[in-house]
Amino acid sequence: MRNRRRLVPIVRLPAPGDEARRQADLDDLESCINTNRPAVVIDCSALHVFDRGSLHLLLCCLEEAMKRNGDIRLAALCPEARSVLSSAGVNSLFHCFETVEEAVDSYDRPPWDLASLERPQVVERESEMNAA
Repeated sequence: MRNRRRLVPIVRLPAPGDEARRQADLDDLESCINTNRPAVVIDCSALHVFDRGSLHLLLCCLEEAMKRNGDIRLAALCPEARSVLSSAGVNSLFHCFETVEEAVDSYDRPPWDLASLERPQVVERESEMNAA
């Protein structure tokens, strides 16, 4: 069997300022999410001010992706953004990564490390009927 890598679009979350560029970035993000089973990485490195609007945007993106059986991953969040996610109680909803590369690679891994899971111990016992 051939292992095929999934193509993952990377969308840079727009920084406040240039409204024309911001709208173009948001349009790109919307088109990436409006597909079947979207797998998107949102690069948050340009976002230095993380407010309610930013949080709302990320929650809306996640909701739309999940409606389509997909997911978004966040990359390069500043400490303030991580703090806001945590204080809002939504940090467990997002997969956050230090770098864009780690976030993209995470789509090629299973959602958990199967090797690290403990295997239940099987205890073989002779049934009471066989013992009699």
